[in-house]
Amino acid sequence: MAQYDIVIRNGMIIDGARSPRYKGDIGVKDGVIKRMGRIKDGEGARELDAEGMVVAPGFIDLHTHYDAQVFWDPYLTTSGWNGVTSVVIGNCGFGFAPCKKDLQYRAMESMTKVEAIPMATMEASIPWDWESYPEMLDSIDRAPKAVNLLPYVGVNPLLIWVMGLEDAKAGRKPTEAETEELKRLLNEAMDAGACGWSSQTLGVSGDPTAPTAGGAAQSDFDGTPMPSDVMWPETQIALAEVLGERGEGFIELSGATMPREHWEQLAEVSGAPIIYQALPASNMMIDMHKNLFEWFDRCREKGLRIYGQGITQNPPLLFTFDYWDLWGPVWEEYAGPNTQNEKILENLADESIREKLRAEPLKYMFIGGVDEARVVSVENSENEQWIGQSVGDIAEARGVHVVDAICDLVISDNLKTSFQAPQFDIGIEGIKQLLENSWVIPGLSDGGAHLKYLAAGSYATELISLYVREHEMLSLEEAHWRLSALPAFCAGFQDRGTLREGAAADIVVYDYEKLDYEFPNFRHDLPGDEYRVVSAGMGYRFVLVNGEVTIEDDKETHIHSGKLLRGGRGKSAEA
Repeated sequence: MAQYDIVIRNGMIIDGARSPRYKGDIGVKDGVIKRMGRIKDGEGARELDAEGMVVAPGFIDLHTHYDAQVFWDPYLTTSGWNGVTSVVIGNCGFGFAPCKKDLQYRAMESMTKVEAIPMATMEASIPWDWESYPEMLDSIDRAPKAVNLLPYVGVNPLLIWVMGLEDAKAGRKPTEAETEELKRLLNEAMDAGACGWSSQTLGVSGDPTAPTAGGAAQSDFDGTPMPSDVMWPETQIALAEVLGERGEGFIELSGATMPREHWEQLAEVSGAPIIYQALPASNMMIDMHKNLFEWFDRCREKGLRIYGQGITQNPPLLFTFDYWDLWGPVWEEYAGPNTQNEKILENLADESIREKLRAEPLKYMFIGGVDEARVVSVENSENEQWIGQSVGDIAEARGVHVVDAICDLVISDNLKTSFQAPQFDIGIEGIKQLLENSWVIPGLSDGGAHLKYLAAGSYATELISLYVREHEMLSLEEAHWRLSALPAFCAGFQDRGTLREGAAADIVVYDYEKLDYEFPNFRHDLPGDEYRVVSAGMGYRFVLVNGEVTIEDDKETHIHSGKLLRGGRGKSAEA
């Protein structure tokens, strides 16, 4: 009789704990790693040949917005196609619970902009069989999953539930009684299995008229700040007190404009790790990040756990003018997602509107400029000569302004031209700087969000194939610690993140020399007859989630062994 459900044989084991690699076997039983080393032949009900393969802990994707996608995509793609076995939801203060029934549509409206999830997709997939946070977790528990989910509590739904939508968005300071109710609701959510709370705080406390650091791309559907952008620091401290009183929990916070003293106070009061969002691997931010790292070091000397999460991946944004909103308010007004396609064509042909677009800077914030956008595909065969060229090159070749070059091209293709554009001025020196800091968590997939132009769930595949194998910035031992053990520690995963006896059997088996990922591409596979951008991984021989094979030879096995990790564990919070 077989002693193990699965034996992974003769693989090069990299355990994620920075231990030296070694060749050996892993025996899995009942979803748990029972034995590591040498295992006798015939002791596995199924034997997986890992000769010539790397065997490592599954990757943990800390920054996702799969809160809606979990109800229609068990694999949480593209993360689940790239070796990710666990994700965190409820990031940036956003989420769908608690939520009163009369505000459910309004909650989805917010996500159409701040995380760019199509309304038709949400309407077709979210069951809305809850109001409270514990009820939402029960609904997620019932959904089939091929990837594990660890839940955070978004601050925005809490503020709206307690204060009402208008007062929460106005930035009114909660009363003492309201603050106590916020704390009670957070305790209730954590009792049900939430692992902490999250917030995007990029505005001015109490002033929704002030501009936010996130700009239009990180705003509510109507262009106004989210409630968490204008929340008061005292409210964050009150929520931090909940974690301190419980002696557990974690904080994810996007708030680069907040005073560092406030960050330190949150860490001191909560006693919790705080994930600082976000550090783009930009060649333009080298000095800024050096200063930030020095502050992180001072915090660690004080015993305060503040860790940065880096945008260490560099997939291009892939888009058409059917949905594009990242070149600033004037482009968005005349050619943004809220404008019908027929009107976009009319606007781009209008000389008076082109004059306004020419007056705008070519580059807006952190997105590659209009001139940098590069043609990926065309609809009109006459435009095939421009494939692979930048709009700036096309404009020069035609002797026209950049705005005229892109407008003419898009019109002649009836909005079907696809472009790629860089983001965050990411470069190899910026990536190297982040990866050289052992306490920066690599990768920020934003999985489940910005679906029509971003697919960054391949960040771990990219890190290993490019920055370990090609550029030799890290050893494999260090890379796997950074991709699994460090995020597990920072975000509250209790029983996974390394390969060790007794740990959950979340395991990737891959061909190091063949590991790669697709160039982002469009797929029309969303509920509500919508499309998205994806990037699948290649070279994954097996992926195991809780001891069952969910990916084999880069293909889904349709085995849904993922779990809701209440309290950070693969069992109920009470167990």
